[in-house]
Order: sequence, then structure tokens, then C-alpha cells
Amino acid sequence: MERILPTSVQDFEKLRREGFVYVDKTQYVWNLVQRKSNYFLSRPRRFGKSLFISTLEAYFRGKKECFTGLAIESLENDRGSDAWTEYPVITFYLASGEFYTDNGLRDKLSDIIDDCARGYGLTEDSFLIEKTLTVRFSNLIKGLKRKYDRPVVVLVDEYDNPLLKAGSKEREKRNRDLYKSFFSVLKDDDKDLKMAFFTGVTKFSKVSIFSDLNQLDDISLWDDFSGICGFTETEIKKHFTPEIREMSEKQHMTSDECLAELKDMYDGYHFSENSEDIYNPYSLINALDKKAFDNYWFESATPGFLIDKLTSSQFRPEQFVDGVDCTEKQIKDYRTDNPDPVPLFYQSGYLTIKEYDSRFRTFSLAFPNREVRYSFFESLVPYVLGEKDDDNPLSVRNMVKSIENGDTEGLHDILYSIFASIPYMEKRDIPYESVWRNQIYLIFELVGEFVTCEQHTSKGRSDCLLETSEYVYIFEFKVDKSADEALTQIEEKDYAGRFRADNRQIIRIGADFSSTERNIDDWKCTFQ
Repeated sequence: MERILPTSVQDFEKLRREGFVYVDKTQYVWNLVQRKSNYFLSRPRRFGKSLFISTLEAYFRGKKECFTGLAIESLENDRGSDAWTEYPVITFYLASGEFYTDNGLRDKLSDIIDDCARGYGLTEDSFLIEKTLTVRFSNLIKGLKRKYDRPVVVLVDEYDNPLLKAGSKEREKRNRDLYKSFFSVLKDDDKDLKMAFFTGVTKFSKVSIFSDLNQLDDISLWDDFSGICGFTETEIKKHFTPEIREMSEKQHMTSDECLAELKDMYDGYHFSENSEDIYNPYSLINALDKKAFDNYWFESATPGFLIDKLTSSQFRPEQFVDGVDCTEKQIKDYRTDNPDPVPLFYQSGYLTIKEYDSRFRTFSLAFPNREVRYSFFESLVPYVLGEKDDDNPLSVRNMVKSIENGDTEGLHDILYSIFASIPYMEKRDIPYESVWRNQIYLIFELVGEFVTCEQHTSKGRSDCLLETSEYVYIFEFKVDKSADEALTQIEEKDYAGRFRADNRQIIRIGADFSSTERNIDDWKCTFQ
């Protein structure tokens, strides 16, 4: 049979009934049920949260046939007469809705309550009309418990979407206030609940389910659940070997080379102190389905609000590469009025845990992989370099060709053209040196996707180092000084010393930028 990859399927029953390839996550379902608690899980968008909610829904509805051959099947069957017990389930899928309107969230919650009541045959007026939303929700829980004589399961997927897409601070506050009254029902009716499970990208610290309702275990940073969404390398090798083989053939690579490239592009996420490497599932599945390496996850949604958050703060882009330290509290709690962009960037998946310092209980965060790193810097172009016109585009392709051909004049001309095309530099009330350093850093980050590029700011190392198969470029940049001074620093600091035994040609480039001309004022090269 032809293997079908679930590039856009988020419904567990559909996935299983129609024979899509499925990476078994049902052991996590079992582990959650055994702990007998209520939960919150934060993961980036398109990481499989909705599919996991759908899996929980199928399990609690007793859909035994959907779990044939999966890990939970034998575990559940060992329970004897209690196996595959069916519970009433109320599921709130909040990925879509007109949450930017005044009554968008209220209407969405109301429709879900009505549909659930009708689906379970609870059609009395007391459930559907002439009651507040909170009372109707409470009546629904009590009515299901009474009708089925079993506790109720409440599942809430993408709870934060109505807050992130409210459209204004006033409407976000109204939605938060609505949540406060609505989900307080879960605390009051706890005796009637089997489990409550919430998912989201961001954990809003001021939302009542996390402040007033203290019964949710936040498992987002727990080692035991670090692999609940996304794929580990073991899972990839177990479930996608045929696709890796087909992709490697199309890309003219060995299977090992293909897997290494997939790892470099899409792996690298860590969601706890001792987390395994986690692959981005959306990018991995799309790459295998299309048999091509591309930036699938980053292009699946516009990161504009994240870029706005970054540019409105004093956070420097290079900090994402070098790593930024923060506490567990910082990366778990999000406030819209917090100027620090790190919590939002971590929870959104643009930063991930790279190290944990147990002594100081801090995490070091950085980009997870090449897809996110390159795409993120590419998205910064209009914010840092300005919108490009057709005559002066930022041509990474031409820059890389000049570098690979040893064409220093061509490289100078491209850089000069880029800086000359930035239209709003004069309007910025920022020291030119800071602006220029961000610009040059961004340019060489983009070039670094195609040639080996190292950038350093610490004393004793060159500003930038580029390596190709035939050339080594050593750059030193100055502002309102001279190219000769930059070349002298390269010599005196012996930046080329590490390449003395290298057969490649060494090209030293000193460049001076003029704060009045806003461009390269002096450019000199020496060759060895």
C-alpha cells in the first residue's frame, strides 16, 4: 500500500482510519491518565498539539479500534473490565474564530457548548437558552455527569489564540475577563471532572486558569513529557525510513547524508532540562513528502508580530545566535506589557533550550536549527536594511558568487549598493555605529547559509571570517577611521595565524564606514 504522510491532518480518528503514517504518542496518553491530574502544555505552533488533543478525545470516547497496534492498546487491555471505558468529553478547539470582534470568543464558546449538548442529547432549555455562558457550561458538565454516571473530560486546544488574535488590548482584556468567569467552572465542578487538559503556544501569566485556577500541572518543561509533541531521531528512523530513502535518491545523497541534512535543518528543539533532540514535525513531514529541503515551518505563518516585538526592544539579533540566559519563570510566563521578547520567542519556537545551569537554575536559549536561524534573519531584512527596490536588491546569490570567485571588487560593489539603497537611515535617532553593526551582522548571517561564516565581537578576533574551498576572507570594520587602520589590526592581532598551514588564499579586507556618507568610505584588500 502507498504510504501517506499527514502533512495537514490533525484529527486522530481520520489519521488512523485512512491509513496515514502515525508516530505513536499514546504512551504519553497513558502516563497522563495514570497521574490523575489536570494539565497545561505549551508548544510552538504546528508541533502537533491539536493532534494530541484529538488523540486524548478518541481515547476517552473509547474508540478502541483507532488504537490497534499502538503502545496504549496492550496497556489498556491489561485493565480487564475497566478497559476502554467511555467518558463524556467536551472539546474546545479554538484555533479558528472571529476573536477580533467584540463577541467573537463568547459566540465561539457558546456554539461549542450548544453543539456538545445536542450531540449528547441534552436538549433541555436549561442547557441551551436564557442562561449565562458560565451557567450553561456548568450545567453541561453536571448534565453529562448525571446522564452517563461518569466524570467529564474537558479538552481545550489553543486556549491562547483568542488572546493573541484579539486585535486590541481592550478586546484582549475582555477575552481574559470572559475566560476568568468561564473556566472558573472547572474549579467549582472539580468533583465532576475526570481530566482537564489545556494546550497553547504562550502561557499568559494573568489569565485566570493559571492564577485563580491552581489545579493545572504545567508539564511544558517536564522531562517525562519533553517528547509529547514533535519527533525524536529514534521515532524518525522507525517510522520514516522509506521516505528518507526516497528523498535521498532524489537529492542524490546517501540515506545517512539525507538524515544529517534533515537533522541540521529541522532538529535541535529541547523542551526540558534533559530533553532529547526534537525535530519540528511540520517541517520534517513536509520535507519528506515533497522530497526537498525548504523552510516549511517558518513560512507557514507570518512572524510579523514577533519581529515587531524584537525591534521595539533593545534586544540585539546576535544574542539569538550567541545565546541568552533566563530563568524558568521568565520562559514560562508571558505578559503583553513585558518589553522582554525572550519569553514570547521561546514559547513560539524561535528559541529553544540549549543548556541548563543547575547551580543557578537558568536556561541558555538559542536558535534550534538552520531553518529557523536563516529564515529569521531573512525576515529581518526590511526592518534592518529597509525595503529593497528592483535596482538595488539584497542579492545573497551574487554576494556568495563573488566570495566564491575571490572577487573583492564585486563584493565591495554589492555591499555599497545595499547600504546606498537604505532610504530611512537619516530618520533614525540611533548612533550610526549601532545601526551599521546590525546591518553588517544581518548581511553576513544570510551569506553564512551558503559559505562558512564566523562573526565575533570579542577582543582579539576579527569582525568576520568567511571560508570557501579556495579562499579565506578576514574582515575588520571601522567607523570614521580608515581601511589601513583596519588592515593594521588584522596584522597586529595575527588573525590569519590559524591558517598558516592552509593551502587556500588568504584575503584580508579592511573597511571603513562613514557616519556622514552612511556607506563604505574606504575599502582595501591584501592577498596572501
